[in-house]
Amino acid sequence: MSAQQEQTLNKATSPAKKVDIGRLLLEGRAFFALIAIIVFFSFMSPNYFTVNNFLIMSSHVAIYGLLAMGMLLVILNGGIDLSVGSTLGLSGVFAGFLMQGVNIQALGITLYPSLWVVVVLTCALGAFVGLVNGVLIARFNVPAFVATLGTLYVARGAALLMTNGLTFNKLEGDPSLGNTGFDWLGFNRIANIPISVIIFIVVTLLCGIMLSRTAFGRWLYASGGNEQAADLSGVPIKRVKITVYVLSGICAAIAGLVLSSQLTSAGPTAGTTYELTAIAAVVIGGAALTGGRGNVQGTLLGALVIGYLSDGLVIIGVSSYWQTVFTGSVIVLAVLLNSLQYGKKGK
Repeated sequence: MSAQQEQTLNKATSPAKKVDIGRLLLEGRAFFALIAIIVFFSFMSPNYFTVNNFLIMSSHVAIYGLLAMGMLLVILNGGIDLSVGSTLGLSGVFAGFLMQGVNIQALGITLYPSLWVVVVLTCALGAFVGLVNGVLIARFNVPAFVATLGTLYVARGAALLMTNGLTFNKLEGDPSLGNTGFDWLGFNRIANIPISVIIFIVVTLLCGIMLSRTAFGRWLYASGGNEQAADLSGVPIKRVKITVYVLSGICAAIAGLVLSSQLTSAGPTAGTTYELTAIAAVVIGGAALTGGRGNVQGTLLGALVIGYLSDGLVIIGVSSYWQTVFTGSVIVLAVLLNSLQYGKKGK
């Protein structure tokens, strides 16, 4: 018998590789959950499965998704950022404050910044909040939970002080003052796609490129997986840690701009508990809370799951209190599935 005939005989008699259905479902849980949500709510309501509704829901997902992308970077580093919801609220209030006009009493004038000046300054504020978190954690070794919890209260308190507990309304501006266009972020569309969705897509693509194509991405995975080994390998772990918190703050600031634009108002309580939603999206997407494992695609699916689930519950008339219960249950289930997935790999 020739060697070729022997190989053919061995292939024919060798048992076929079994597909591990359990592992497939576990690793693709975010995708399967999203499909199940769409099918369920499409059956429950004829208004759910329409192009216009998906565009509206996606504009809501953009808020959660922007926070989740920043949170993903922090969690990959083995940290946590509880301040993103308050940073969102503070950023929205700060943008509203600028749109209302900055009164300089010493000069007796009131400045009305243009839209892009407002955007840049607001992103700078978000970066500053993230920088404070990063320095506290990386330089002063304050636990991430404690540092960001403190920043949560400081940012929320600052937002309340800026508004005296009230809300900045009518942020559409005045053409004669040159400060119009703020509502463009929340309401305008390009090729029928909401601007907020486009912003979210751009941020997602940039995060994906950064994680997969740059040295910083490799440093981030290395430092999150094993910080001591990464440090010995020459990875600037403190710089990486500070950077991820700065980026998280910027993402939260962008989310604050988009949300305030969609509401055409800025309130100091905006973004309350959104940090939990962001964490849920990242965990549902398969990222490990211990750091070093996770990706942009999973987080994107996680944000879609949270957003489509929340909007679906609203469409079929479920109480907002039950929505909170469902969100909390989803977080617990996602963490449980993550521990099963990575626990098996660890064994």
